[in-house]
Amino acid sequence: MTVDRDELTATLEDAGLSPYQADAYVTVLELGAAPVTRVADASGVPDPRIYDVLRDLERVGYIETYEQESLYARANSLDEILDDLSSRASRFTAATEEIERRWNEPSVEQSTVSIVTRFETVIKNADDFIRNADSQVNVSLSVDHFDQLRDALREATARGVRVNLSIHTPDDAEAALPDATVLSEVCSEARHRRLPSPFVVTIDRTKTCFAPHAGSTNEYGVLVDDRTHTYVFHWFFLTTQWDTWEPIYAALDDEPPIDYIDIRYCVRDVAPLLRDGATVEVRIEGTDTETGDDRVVEGTISEVVVTGFDDGADAEVVASFGGQVALVVETADGPVEVGGWGAMVEAVEAHRIAVVDVTEATAP
Repeated sequence: MTVDRDELTATLEDAGLSPYQADAYVTVLELGAAPVTRVADASGVPDPRIYDVLRDLERVGYIETYEQESLYARANSLDEILDDLSSRASRFTAATEEIERRWNEPSVEQSTVSIVTRFETVIKNADDFIRNADSQVNVSLSVDHFDQLRDALREATARGVRVNLSIHTPDDAEAALPDATVLSEVCSEARHRRLPSPFVVTIDRTKTCFAPHAGSTNEYGVLVDDRTHTYVFHWFFLTTQWDTWEPIYAALDDEPPIDYIDIRYCVRDVAPLLRDGATVEVRIEGTDTETGDDRVVEGTISEVVVTGFDDGADAEVVASFGGQVALVVETADGPVEVGGWGAMVEAVEAHRIAVVDVTEATAP
């Protein structure tokens, strides 16, 4: 690409030269070795300024002057000059990329809720969050997006993280779904939602990545690093992306030990057993709601506490348990009331519940 004289001098000005310096340097390049008086005549630099301008160019390494009947000027070695210009260009490129990154990707650490403009940013953060998950991941995505997060989901599942995977397809396109072999590597349970849906990922009760479905008018994404907001997205996931759709894969056992990461699923399953007189032993890992310390509760369930539950509602639908849900566990130190996510009135907030054993009641 050829650059005309005006564009070249303008670029040199952008690189830090004054207008007179840029003009004089381009003139020296065009003339080769030439008397200073001729450089002044061929450039737009006033005669009284030409000597100062050329001395400044010599000081920064662009030209050199020498005596030959009169004072001459010639361009210096190009290596240093090209290195300087290349370095400046690299800094401009890096600055441009950083400006774009900061515009598109506000740091999650700087705000509990960030709005981003590109879906690629949402996917990138979801991948990072999933790879660092400790206990649970809930994911609602399309088949295409599944391929982008497949490696991260595989790593999380291999670490023992509970992964609930909801895959949505348009027009009942079940043929596009991953097979059971693939699903066994990337999740604990998978369900197929037969409607277009937003992209939602919740991680460890604290982080969320969200983007509207492809048909949405506006393209944007939401990144959350906050328990309260994530709780809202968690309920959105449970009620619209998960609970009403049939499983297409499950690695969970029906016989003890059975793990739960949501107390509502545990209550749904153990309440009928308790009504039938069975003894249910559990081991619960959670947090002491008074001190914030990690706490383990072991014992037998003596009671389930469910408020705000309509007896006419479908007990199989976990969203029916919208009020307080808790377990009373008889331990060696006495009864302990255990609640779920965000527990405030119970002694312990459960993070993982394991039904260790179930002993059915003996017939009279």
